[in-house]
Amino acid sequence: MASGRQAFEAGQYDKAQKLYESALRQAERFGPDDPRLSTTFDNLTSLYQVRSKYDRGEPLFRRMLAIREKSLGPDHPDVATCLGNLAWLYRAQDKLDQAESLYERSRAIRENALGPDHPKVALSLDGLAWLYESQGKFDQAESLYKRSLAIRENALGPEHADLARSLDGLAWLYESQGKSDQAEPLHKRSLAIRARHTKDNPGGRSGAGEEGPTGAGGAE
Repeated sequence: MASGRQAFEAGQYDKAQKLYESALRQAERFGPDDPRLSTTFDNLTSLYQVRSKYDRGEPLFRRMLAIREKSLGPDHPDVATCLGNLAWLYRAQDKLDQAESLYERSRAIRENALGPDHPKVALSLDGLAWLYESQGKFDQAESLYKRSLAIRENALGPEHADLARSLDGLAWLYESQGKSDQAEPLHKRSLAIRARHTKDNPGGRSGAGEEGPTGAGGAE
């Protein structure tokens, strides 16, 4: 598994894919509840996403979702993460109706299980906002990005790394509408937060969500 991760991070995707697929075959021998299987799914689907091999990633996402629904129940927060990841995949393929229903279910699970003001809810809101933005539903997207930002500010504080995600989403929404005067202060605040956390944690990632290969748009 470690050698696969090293190859992935080095951009040696063919090598990483062979190692991850071999690891998956081995992990399947231990049964669906073994944590090694879930880890291997996560690694392999991330690779398929980066390589835009969505047709190969979708069955793995669906298998992971089925396993977690069976072992944890349909309303567990970990199921919401799987739904968000699958929604990201559909969004990347322009299967917008399917993506929207999954994001909505993910949000409902998180709101019911964790409360409406939990930071995980903000992930689902980001995904929906990103989806609405791509459809030109700017007012709906703005409302969701603002709620996501408010949740993170209240729950995590005004300088937390995860705020950059909400700030970036809202800023780029304004940019897409030619509202540069509203976007600029958000960009500046996001950059300041990212710079501060990069200084505190050199080489680390800040503000990454779980949906999507780099956490984009409610990539969990």
